[in-house]
Amino acid sequence: MPSPVSADRPSAQPPGRGSVEALITQTRRLKGDVDAVRRDTRSDGADPEERWQRALYDLALHQLDDLDAHLAQLRDGPDTTWAQPAGPPAVRPEPAAAPRGALLSRVGSAEWNLLTDEASWSGELYRILGLDPARPALTLDELPSLVLEEDRPALTAMVTDCLIDAKPIDGEFRVVRPDGSVRTVHMMGEPVLGADGGTTSMWAVLRDVSELRDSQRTLSETRDSLHLHRRREQTEHRIAVELQEAVLPPWRGSLRLPQRGPGTLDLAAHRLPAATETLLGGDWYDALELSDGQTLLSVGDLTGQGVAVTSGMAMLLGAVRGMAMGGTEPGPLLTMLNRLLDTTVQPALGSAVCCRYRPESRTLLWAQAGHPAPLLYRDGTGCALNPPDGVLLGASSGAVYGQSVVTLRPGDLLLLHTDGLLSGHSGTAATDRLLALAPRFGAARTAQDCVRTVVEEFGGSGRADDACVLVARVTA
Repeated sequence: MPSPVSADRPSAQPPGRGSVEALITQTRRLKGDVDAVRRDTRSDGADPEERWQRALYDLALHQLDDLDAHLAQLRDGPDTTWAQPAGPPAVRPEPAAAPRGALLSRVGSAEWNLLTDEASWSGELYRILGLDPARPALTLDELPSLVLEEDRPALTAMVTDCLIDAKPIDGEFRVVRPDGSVRTVHMMGEPVLGADGGTTSMWAVLRDVSELRDSQRTLSETRDSLHLHRRREQTEHRIAVELQEAVLPPWRGSLRLPQRGPGTLDLAAHRLPAATETLLGGDWYDALELSDGQTLLSVGDLTGQGVAVTSGMAMLLGAVRGMAMGGTEPGPLLTMLNRLLDTTVQPALGSAVCCRYRPESRTLLWAQAGHPAPLLYRDGTGCALNPPDGVLLGASSGAVYGQSVVTLRPGDLLLLHTDGLLSGHSGTAATDRLLALAPRFGAARTAQDCVRTVVEEFGGSGRADDACVLVARVTA
């Protein structure tokens, strides 16, 4: 419709056609670039952050489609086809191949004459509201009949403020079209003042923003889903940390067990966290003085991450302690532990080394379940102990685990670790890095000094997995 002129200011001059055409070209080029990036982000939708990114790209495209359509209307000039109350309007035909943006955000216009109680609508407004252009345009009193009941008070307040207080209109409401579909309409308008300063008519531009609001709603929902997902991850991480700290011995220095024979153990351990803030895994270490004066040493790892795995680790560690206190030797202990893991509700795989140190004879009885063998350091050199038979825990319900015995000497040092310590390294080269620490271990005064050496070598910022290390040194 023609731009209305309020009594106190002139109408603005439209921009040149060439400058608008340049803006349209730039907008469409940007649309193509955004759409190309959007296509590259396609996924199965399982990741909340990817869904949020996808929704944000969709919203940006809808906004650019919207801008494209408005600039095209600005270039082509105002809609001069009006539906007058006196007779049916001559509505312009729909373009044969309307651009996507024109379908997403149609813009219509209307003017209501307060002196004659007549209404004039553009043909596009009829299409927005889904009405027959042969019908007379609705008056301001009749317009609320199209609006959802809960939105009518907002529309009435906007119109009242415009007509009585000469306030501009800027708001949204939802309309129900004759086919039952609901559309969201954004309405902007102003009063037209007469010479005496009174309101003589009201004009408005109405825009169908349904698809735009749908995109914004999708973006909001995916953003909320992402925030919820992140809060859940943070909560699970906190619970896993608290559970792990409650279960693992919080050693801050060497732990010397009471001497019950000719030799005792100087013990120290440490957990090396992964470099990234991922959920904690199921790695554990443990040392426990048993009722018969022997010492239980164990390390292990349960596959997976999160609270469920950490609680599973706590269950296994409790079972290990209970069976060891009851006198069960390492081989039979791992056999029963494998049966326990096989009966859990959520199947899982795990690995472990379980050792029983007898101080009176300085012998170490040990067994393993698919786990790196303990490393023995003596006289400035190191070697891996020959492992007895043993498969991963949970891999075979009928597995039987063997055990081996090794005699230790005063000054010998045992290093037990989970396989995450050597993440990023494979084969014998990984073990060789640990064995190469033998001279430094020989010069160390305590087990804790040896643990510090391991942390210096393997606790860098590039760690990809959690790991545990336990050092036991035989003292005279």
